Amino acid sequence: MDNQKPTIAAFDFDGTLTYRDSLLPFLLFDQGSWQFTLKMIRVSPVLAAYAFKLIRNDRAKEILLKTFLGGRSLSEIEASGGRFAATQIQSMLKPEAWERFLWHKSQGHVCVLVSASLVHYLAPWASKAGFDHVIGSSLATDDQGVVSGKLHGGNCYGDQKAKRIREWLGGTEAIVYAYGDSRGDRELLEMADHPFYRIMPRGEPR
Repeated sequence: MDNQKPTIAAFDFDGTLTYRDSLLPFLLFDQGSWQFTLKMIRVSPVLAAYAFKLIRNDRAKEILLKTFLGGRSLSEIEASGGRFAATQIQSMLKPEAWERFLWHKSQGHVCVLVSASLVHYLAPWASKAGFDHVIGSSLATDDQGVVSGKLHGGNCYGDQKAKRIREWLGGTEAIVYAYGDSRGDRELLEMADHPFYRIMPRGEPR
């Protein structure tokens, strides 16, 4: 029976819970305006190629991450991510999306953040906010904990979101609510019993 199944509320982050992308604000916070500007100039050809669909999302992202974060220790980046989470994220949230999250919490639902953004700043914020689990992209490191710029397990985008939710459920049947705002959330919305696009039911005019 459905009332014996757990209820899962899976939220995308960028553009769904927030007004905008969070990766570039994190990189600006981490680097400072001068270094951020210089490195953005370096990667601008890659970003232009991505905009014109000449390079895949995951490849463009790894080049960006290598340029900004490659060669640094993961612990240093996680410390920066913790500061970003504590001081910046709350002001980026959409009130209507936050209210929906709070409603799910009040119903005793299991709330999961599933995002292509980096867990290194999402996880500390989500834990404090009350999410039960975080699924996202994580930086790969070498044996000394130095970041390469590649993503461990790939970019949590598109079909990866649905795949990782299923892996996390481990075969457990659940009633799934899903919230997204872009092409990267399509498979997540398709797997849900209750899909919401831009905090509205699928098929509702917007």
